[in-house]
Amino acid sequence: MRSVYKVHACVVCTFGVLRKEDDHAITSYNEEKTNKFKDPEFMSSFIDKYTEMRNLWEVKHSLYYNKQVRKTTLEKLLGFVKTQIPEANMKFLETKIGILRNMYRKEHNKIQASLRSGGSADYVYVSKLWYFQKLRFLDDQTEARESLSTFPCRIPSTLPSTLPSTPAEADKEQPGPSILEEADAPSWSQVYYFLTYLLS
Repeated sequence: MRSVYKVHACVVCTFGVLRKEDDHAITSYNEEKTNKFKDPEFMSSFIDKYTEMRNLWEVKHSLYYNKQVRKTTLEKLLGFVKTQIPEANMKFLETKIGILRNMYRKEHNKIQASLRSGGSADYVYVSKLWYFQKLRFLDDQTEARESLSTFPCRIPSTLPSTLPSTPAEADKEQPGPSILEEADAPSWSQVYYFLTYLLS
């Protein structure tokens, strides 16, 4: 029995080492994809493409709720993303769109909160996101989809004209989590219990 326990402990130890190595490899792989997506020139072009595909974000668009057309449009957008990130897939694309929209919503809400506070125009919150202005088309869009954001009110056009329009003008430390990051790690529980079963 002791030899069995020794083998079991050895397998579990080796399994733990392999898991750490695999997790590191997956994290590095995701970071590489994210860095490619974060490239300012590419991301600016991506937002322009997304803006043109109105059925993906305009709630009142006649094809907004047409799943087949939506899928076709997303596939076209994915084709564009693959010119920069060949290994990108639909999950990657939808994740990045969701994070972009969420980051914009948070900044939008901060501006609204500062306006409601009653302070002077000099104290209105100014977003540090260089691409914030490029996403202003989302102001009026309210979403029925659970995974997408809500934009209840429009930001006045009288905001200070100091919003950064390029990455160089923006602060390097963006608020919140690093933009467009993802780190999907696999589940190892099934493998672990299978090995435990074999060695029991």
